[in-house]
Amino acid sequence: MPSTTRISEVAAAAGVSVGTVSNVLNRPHLVSTSTRERVRAAIADLGFIRNESARALRAGSSRAIGLVVIDAANPFFSDVARGVEDAVQDFGGVVLLGNSAGDETRERRYIELFEQQRVRGVLVAPVSDAAPAVSALTRLGIPVVFLDRHAEDSAYSSVSVDDVNGGRIAASHLLARGHRRLAFVGGPSSLRQVRDRREGAEAVIEAVEDAVLLAISTQGLTAAAGRQAAEDLVMFPPEHRPTAVFAGNDLTAIGLLQGLTAYGLRVPDDVAIVGYDDIEFAGTAAVPLSSIRQPRAELGRRGAELLFEEIAARESGDPINHQHIRFQPELVIRNSSA
Repeated sequence: MPSTTRISEVAAAAGVSVGTVSNVLNRPHLVSTSTRERVRAAIADLGFIRNESARALRAGSSRAIGLVVIDAANPFFSDVARGVEDAVQDFGGVVLLGNSAGDETRERRYIELFEQQRVRGVLVAPVSDAAPAVSALTRLGIPVVFLDRHAEDSAYSSVSVDDVNGGRIAASHLLARGHRRLAFVGGPSSLRQVRDRREGAEAVIEAVEDAVLLAISTQGLTAAAGRQAAEDLVMFPPEHRPTAVFAGNDLTAIGLLQGLTAYGLRVPDDVAIVGYDDIEFAGTAAVPLSSIRQPRAELGRRGAELLFEEIAARESGDPINHQHIRFQPELVIRNSSA
């Protein structure tokens, strides 16, 4: 149950003014050591817990940073969130996490909630074009940084991975292994990351005269979607079935691996698979999964650092330098495509 102790009671118990208690809570360097200790002892004795929401509304901002991810159940975003949290902790803040679950309406609701909470800044991995949804934040002076998406709008900073190049790398690897009938499995196409990865693969395959790429769209980037895609693949006659698959992410690839194995197909002998993200589970799958590695935690950490750079610039009145950091992915070869 929330504490009902008022700040005035803490002040009375410590024999100081309410203003002194406020300074101990917010600007302790202004208070002598002996007075700080007396006030903190009173806080502990009375069980006083300050109302952060009320304090934030009075001050116009809080210590909290808002973070919205597309799928909190995906280990990729768990690692990104860990990188964000590590950086925010270094800056003395806390993270409020929202899971949009790939739904633009949910994404907008979390952004509105962060606006009401007067967070210091927001990091968002957008479902599609989130610029209209976050425009209210920027009008209030709350900086926004896009994660896992290059910001087309120069009014925002971003940290992303070159997914087009990642698609090229995956397709080039499979072509080098001798495959000519390939498939891309992933979706929905509304996700920019999915489109970029597929387009990168298409660009490479179109340049090879006897190579073809079949696109199998899924409702999401989940293991269940991968298992469903496996059902679609096994319906092809063996002479027309793709011999290699580039999956939109590792969860989809793992589901695909499970489904193909259940139907009696061997990986990589009958169908080779390359995933994307290189989550921890990729290397521990029944057939260790080749994958395009992204710097997951570093992506989150660098995004948070950019956000705090903008916060500091706004609070000091300095010009804001919007930055766009783009990491390069790399191929990790394991048994699934060997």
